Amino acid sequence: MTKKSQKVALCGMVAALCTLLMFMTGVFPFATYAMPCLAGLLMVTVAVETGASWGFTLYAAVSILTIILTPDKEAMLMFVMFFGHYPITKFWLEKIKFRPLSLLLKLIVFNVCVVLAYMIIIFVFQMPDILTEFGDFGKYSVYIMLGLGNVLFFVYDFALTQIMNVYIYIFRPKFLRRSAK
Repeated sequence: MTKKSQKVALCGMVAALCTLLMFMTGVFPFATYAMPCLAGLLMVTVAVETGASWGFTLYAAVSILTIILTPDKEAMLMFVMFFGHYPITKFWLEKIKFRPLSLLLKLIVFNVCVVLAYMIIIFVFQMPDILTEFGDFGKYSVYIMLGLGNVLFFVYDFALTQIMNVYIYIFRPKFLRRSAK
């Protein structure tokens, strides 16, 4: 996108859609995990069309709206801590040519985000019992959940790569009449 007004319009539409999706977590209780992921997927268009700086600015704006308007605080935290910024961060990390370094940095970003999210749940939302609710399994649950989370992260990262490729190489040329970057 070349015109600033086009970038502002795109960011405004994506912000409205992301905020609507996050608000829907209060309407559909089962959407706690799906809506933050879908809202994050919308950030792909901003990262591709406007660049990372516009994407992170949009992420900050949507995060503030999400904190204020989202009824489901767990979904809000998932969006703010990971799903909101990761598609933009991934777009930037994919530019690193040395693949092992790129994967390592992605893994570090994910783990830092997850650990910070749990720290916020435990210390800010005052829910320390979240770790002990698994009974005897509880003392190992942090490590098991983090390990499973890392496996799921690689699945999510792969799926996000495929979605980005479809957007860049199929959707943009066919519907937007823009060549792939």
